[in-house]
Amino acid sequence: MTKAIAFHEYGGADVLHPIDIELPAPGPGQVRVAVRTVGVNPLDHKVRSGAMAEVFPVTFPAVNGYELAGVVEALGEGVSGFAPGDEVFGAVMGGGYAEHALVPAVMLGRKPAALGWEEAAAIPVAAETADRALDVLGAQAGETLLVHGAAGGVGTVLLQFARARGITVIGTASEANHDHLRELGAIPVTYGEGLAERVRAIAPGGVDRALDAAGQGGVLPLSVELTGSADRVLTIADIVGAEQYGIRFTGGAEGVEFHHQRAYAAALALHEAGTLRLPLHRVFPLAEAAEAQRVSEQGHLRGKIVLTV
Repeated sequence: MTKAIAFHEYGGADVLHPIDIELPAPGPGQVRVAVRTVGVNPLDHKVRSGAMAEVFPVTFPAVNGYELAGVVEALGEGVSGFAPGDEVFGAVMGGGYAEHALVPAVMLGRKPAALGWEEAAAIPVAAETADRALDVLGAQAGETLLVHGAAGGVGTVLLQFARARGITVIGTASEANHDHLRELGAIPVTYGEGLAERVRAIAPGGVDRALDAAGQGGVLPLSVELTGSADRVLTIADIVGAEQYGIRFTGGAEGVEFHHQRAYAAALALHEAGTLRLPLHRVFPLAEAAEAQRVSEQGHLRGKIVLTV
């Protein structure tokens, strides 16, 4: 048996409770990982609350957790390139809030010894989402990109990926996070009333594209206005708004292996160069997963929330 944090019904964070589950055996193409750290994402509380039930159904008891870092313990049929004892990180389709988890081998990357466990768990979702969003947007070197929610887990990595591609980034954030954005090479701007005027003052030549990573504040019509076209705006956080304003939404990758492995490579290249920044908003023990999700739901994060196992 192994321990996990699960929910037996949809609801608030108080539906999360520790349970014992059978130690999972890896199937074909899977790797069993002894989990050290788990990234906490908005998807966690959206699934737990039932808000995603139609598009992301679960079987109760359900275990949250969509990215992790840990040590390879066992390999399923057909898996090569990994061995027991390897330190890895990767994305999972749920099940991360546990002492052990099954991870598709195509969604695993090797963790460098110099990369901390907490930081490694902050890479998979943010890196894959950032890499995919930049591609879907078609952002090019020399362009100016406006990012809403730039100080969060995805925004923090996306800024670094964009800067590495030669893209100028304007990022919205609270005043308290402006120095953080400057350290990442972005131009900070305060969100809220008057945002369009502030952006125009920073970029009199215009904004080429806009990405919404926040999903709140009615920024989509403003983004269309600033870029001049709904085709130049993308959201990863507001499905309803995307439909309302004719804006593209991306919430998953086609070609799992390609997207994840390329995103991991981009993040590790920055790490090797000594420039990757993966700030941690807060770190909680796995037993306090409910409180971690409450903090996540409040938003306005600087970097990532991580659970330690």
